[in-house]
Amino acid sequence: MAKPFVLGGLASLAAEFGTFPIDTTKTRLQVQGQRIEKAFRSLKYKGMIDAFLKISKQEGLTALYRGVFPALLRQASYGTLKIGLYHTLKGVITPDPLDERLLTNVCAGVISGAVSSAIANPTDVLKVRMQAGGGFKAAIPQGASTATAFVSIYQLEGIRGLYRVCKTLLHNLLQCCLISP
Repeated sequence: MAKPFVLGGLASLAAEFGTFPIDTTKTRLQVQGQRIEKAFRSLKYKGMIDAFLKISKQEGLTALYRGVFPALLRQASYGTLKIGLYHTLKGVITPDPLDERLLTNVCAGVISGAVSSAIANPTDVLKVRMQAGGGFKAAIPQGASTATAFVSIYQLEGIRGLYRVCKTLLHNLLQCCLISP
């Protein structure tokens, strides 16, 4: 029973750590050029390789891993819950694997994904804020711990600040469910 949870968690952690520098460059590219946050209005990077090289040169290689601890915490919770709940729910819905149908997999996937996303969302917000390198209302000082970043966002924005993207995610999920057969 615990095996899918443990293996899912370990696989998620390894994948997150290995791809984190790519995720950091992607995040920096996504936040540049915003009108909402003044610190991100200018375009600093021309693409993934340019961003990777400039971040490494100007801020050091460790900057590519800024925010890795909340990311690993997110994967430890999200990946473990998602994969573990998925297999558990499939077993509850259809005890005999030979009777398993597409609807069983879809239901188990939607429920496990929604539950794990809701639980892990604050760590994702922390990760993105730390990767972006400041400029948000709740600025996170460079080198701040995950706990300091969490408290900073919570004090300035409350619980809503930690669940900022959930509304958009829920909207997108509903759209996908209604449009996709």
